[in-house]
Amino acid sequence: MTSFESDYNNGAHPDVLQHLIETNNSPSVSYGYDEWSELAREKIRLACQAPEAVVQFLVGGTQTNATVIDALLPSYAGVIATETAHINVHESGAIEASGHKVITLPSHNGKMDAEDLCKYLKTFHADPTWEHMVFPGMVYITFPTELGTVYQAAEIEQIYSICQQYNIPLFIDGARLGYGLASTECNFDLPWLAHHCNAFYIGGTKVGALCGEAVVFPQGKAPHMFFTIVKRHGALLAKGRLVGIQFNALFSNNLYLKISQYVIEKAMRLRQLFIDAGFPVKDSPTNQQFVILTNQQKEKLMSQVLFETWETIDTNHTLCRFVTSWATTETDLKELQKAINRLKK
Repeated sequence: MTSFESDYNNGAHPDVLQHLIETNNSPSVSYGYDEWSELAREKIRLACQAPEAVVQFLVGGTQTNATVIDALLPSYAGVIATETAHINVHESGAIEASGHKVITLPSHNGKMDAEDLCKYLKTFHADPTWEHMVFPGMVYITFPTELGTVYQAAEIEQIYSICQQYNIPLFIDGARLGYGLASTECNFDLPWLAHHCNAFYIGGTKVGALCGEAVVFPQGKAPHMFFTIVKRHGALLAKGRLVGIQFNALFSNNLYLKISQYVIEKAMRLRQLFIDAGFPVKDSPTNQQFVILTNQQKEKLMSQVLFETWETIDTNHTLCRFVTSWATTETDLKELQKAINRLKK
């Protein structure tokens, strides 16, 4: 069955897989100190224009968020995020399990508003009883957001400026970073992003890799004993080369950007199929597309195409999510178009 369920429902991009095969019989040192991981780190530093950056490879998004946030926060502090943030909704309390509270602010189509952040921090620090409260120790945003929207440079700049004012780090979840940067609505590049936060990660799992995320501390200021903290979280691979080799491939010959551009092109085509057929589509310039279907249409389409139900709109309508990936083909889009056309009969 044609699948638009997620961007990690296939294996690896052929070029990534080929690099794994080519290096398979070569011995290496462990824990990410192998030659391919070092090459990948240098390529990422170059791509970010951040020669002092510390780069650490982890396996998955939730693992990365939980590890980095725990490493950046003192024991008494929490992390500020939007109500729709991945760490607040879809990570099974991983942040709370490490002893840190997720402090939520309103979501504006997935995004954090700088004014909301500033107001919260001002109110907290003006409260004479603040020592009895969870200290806001960092800010977490996603790019692109969980709703497929993208921050503009000015929005991130404002959030980062507030973080600097209050001396707390800004951490950007980049699980789908490539799709945000490849979006036509994005008005900055990777080097700009790297210089407007304290930490971020480059998602591989959802952008062509079997698994893996590259955590980047662009100013070279990784948390003290970060390697040990990674291991303490059970996040240190003995065969660290597994992720390093994949990122070495992704950051060779502009592959990461090429995959992202390809996926965005397919997403815009998918989006247009629904628009042309008269279905309401929410604003998303990235590879996640959100379509409103009647419950009857949803059930009929689900018998022909794999996708995800997102949320209930009302008793008769459901918001559904369709996601493109490196593995999305012309045939997939043609099959979807046929299925959409059958909905109208």
